[in-house]
Amino acid sequence: MSEQGCLQGRTAIVTGAGRGLGRAEALELARLGARVVVNDFGVAGRDGSGEASAAPAEEVAAEIRAAGGEAVAHRGDVADFAQARGLVQFALETYGSLEILVNNAGILRDRMVFSMSEDEWDTVIRVHLKGHFNTTHFAAAHWREASKTAGGPVYGRIVNTSSEAFLAGSAGQPNYAAAKGGIVGLTTSTANALAKYGVTVNAICPRARTRMTEDVFEGLEVPANGLDPLAPAHVSPLVGYLASPAAARINGQLLVVHGGMVALLERPKVAAKFDTAKEAFTVEELDERLTPFFAERSPQETFAAGEVLGLKKG
Repeated sequence: MSEQGCLQGRTAIVTGAGRGLGRAEALELARLGARVVVNDFGVAGRDGSGEASAAPAEEVAAEIRAAGGEAVAHRGDVADFAQARGLVQFALETYGSLEILVNNAGILRDRMVFSMSEDEWDTVIRVHLKGHFNTTHFAAAHWREASKTAGGPVYGRIVNTSSEAFLAGSAGQPNYAAAKGGIVGLTTSTANALAKYGVTVNAICPRARTRMTEDVFEGLEVPANGLDPLAPAHVSPLVGYLASPAAARINGQLLVVHGGMVALLERPKVAAKFDTAKEAFTVEELDERLTPFFAERSPQETFAAGEVLGLKKG
């Protein structure tokens, strides 16, 4: 694939694109030729000198335009159903089409499950999981109608953002891990539903040093030379690739990406199967069959896949 202009004529929405990963993804899509709608909920503020600064979405859109690309800013909360509808409509009204949706917007409210408040739970689930659903809903409805009008498949790409926290069972992030696990379920369901319309839906688990994760990676220093292994620039090319025509056969997949490495994860496999000798199990029979099996199994061998945290280039 010649990457130069591979997304020319395509329109992309990137949510949470005012900073960090979303910003890097928006810049990469624009570099590949896409017209980008830069969504972020952030407001204008003050810079270090006290001067007024533009809202984060407008700053990124201006950066893209200054580099010769096409971009517009959209300030809105994707976790609000009506505002998500407005975002998709804004893209269609501005550029006349929508081919790519990158769901990236998110927040953290880390706490152990026994200390977490209801609001901390609800807020994270709302922004991550509902936010992904809202934009996906309106983009999917558009592509379905477009496919009906065209009488066949159309071009559509969704890239969702999950996390290793869901895979490894991060103890201090029950809300975040649950939301990111839900996003994987949303991804595979949507991938199956939209495949016949020509739309692919995949999820990535990125690891990157951003404002949202600065506390998570606080102890890891930025190297003096070379690209930081936790730089968002390691993630954005994968998003650009998944949005491109070359990735047409990649659908319903989950990929871990960071530090010059991309890992494709396999779906869960059945580890053991137990059949009752009778018409239905009883507690006693389950005790006879399952207890010896788990007595020989390491307590650390759970559904959580902590080994993904050890993945690295090389």
